[in-house]
Amino acid sequence: MATNNMKNRVKRLVAEFCDGNDRAFAELYDMHVQLLYNYGLKLTSDHELLKDCIHDVFVKVYNKRNEQTVINNFCSYLLIALKNRLLDEFRRQSFNTPNEVEEYDYRRSAEDVECEYIVQEREEKNIARVAHLMKRLTHRQRQAITLYYLEERKYDEICEIMKMNYHSVRNLMHRSMLKLREAAVD
Repeated sequence: MATNNMKNRVKRLVAEFCDGNDRAFAELYDMHVQLLYNYGLKLTSDHELLKDCIHDVFVKVYNKRNEQTVINNFCSYLLIALKNRLLDEFRRQSFNTPNEVEEYDYRRSAEDVECEYIVQEREEKNIARVAHLMKRLTHRQRQAITLYYLEERKYDEICEIMKMNYHSVRNLMHRSMLKLREAAVD
């Protein structure tokens, strides 16, 4: 329910922004900048490059506000735009490297490939296990866990998003973690 309210709010803000409301743009920025930053950290450890790319994404959105492009999921649009912007920057940097192509050692042993395969397989099993465990939670518990651990939101933000008081959110998180631990042991 709260996610639908959030989606509707974002759609309303996008429409207001396209109509020229700069405050709506500022609110969209505030709502999404931390999510983009957290996502970008999974793609690069260069904080300055990441900040520049996030800035570029929002500048592009701002400059194209008059175009009649329909964006069904604004958050996904921003994440994809950031990923593409970072990839463009990585490509640009790789073409400007001082190293010669011949200096790179592309040889990989069979052991390296096997280790990578094992690690990948282990990660896939872990992802499947977490997905299975998350299914045992209620919708509200999943939402709270997702906001806190995946989106790295603070409890105050979670309270606002879920329309709950601070202690209720803390209790919900506690019960969720107990339920996950109990399910993981089974």
